[in-house]
Amino acid sequence: MDFVQQNLMWVALAAVSGGMLIAQMMRGGGNSISVADATLKLNREDAVLVDVRETQEWDRGHIAGSRHIALGQIGKRLHELEKFKSKPVIVVCASGNRSSSACGALKRAGFEQVFNLSGGIGAWSDANLPVTTKH
Repeated sequence: MDFVQQNLMWVALAAVSGGMLIAQMMRGGGNSISVADATLKLNREDAVLVDVRETQEWDRGHIAGSRHIALGQIGKRLHELEKFKSKPVIVVCASGNRSSSACGALKRAGFEQVFNLSGGIGAWSDANLPVTTKH
């Protein structure tokens, strides 16, 4: 008990971060996938990339070949992805939070292999992988 009292801030931080992880799992956020594993899926399994960031973010740079469907439009535009239901689908946003919500929507729509790019486009860029501004 002395430990908890002396380290109240750290204990609270651990509780909050644990709660956030549980909440993300409950939302059905999809399997997290590292940048390295995502590139393997793209190259070996012809995975589909879906970028759920807003248009302004997309325009500043995105992964070449990714499809842009902003998170708010996922429900309306699922028909565009129907033909990929049996393929691996990797969902990307800025950091991995919005893509977690999109993963949940795709899973509920019957997509079999849905992955959330851990760290989002930031992790992709940090790994020195290319981004493009071409549409």
